[in-house]
Amino acid sequence: QVQLVESGGDLVQPGGSLRISCAVSGSSFSRNTVAWYRQAPGKQREFVARIYKDVRTTYADSVKGRFTITRDNAKSTVYLQINSLTPEDTAVYYCTMNGAWGQGTQVTVSA
Repeated sequence: QVQLVESGGDLVQPGGSLRISCAVSGSSFSRNTVAWYRQAPGKQREFVARIYKDVRTTYADSVKGRFTITRDNAKSTVYLQINSLTPEDTAVYYCTMNGAWGQGTQVTVSA
């Protein structure tokens, strides 16, 4: 079965940057699409970014130009580089593949 483990969340000042990771095991990682979602306090979980097996990417309009999703098939890991952070980016960030979800990693943006 697929297992996903997110890491790298932290407390960051506004304007700062962060890279979070999603390590995947138990499946054919290189042949699958992986996506990042986030859930802010009191809000529904929302789509952030997706990377396909051919490394095409799609992004939510709210993060275009600030977030970059990449993948390393040798490490079965997907990364999300987050730049120009604002307090509105505060959320638990989750990755998902083939219907499986990780436990999330907390990103907090505050001065």
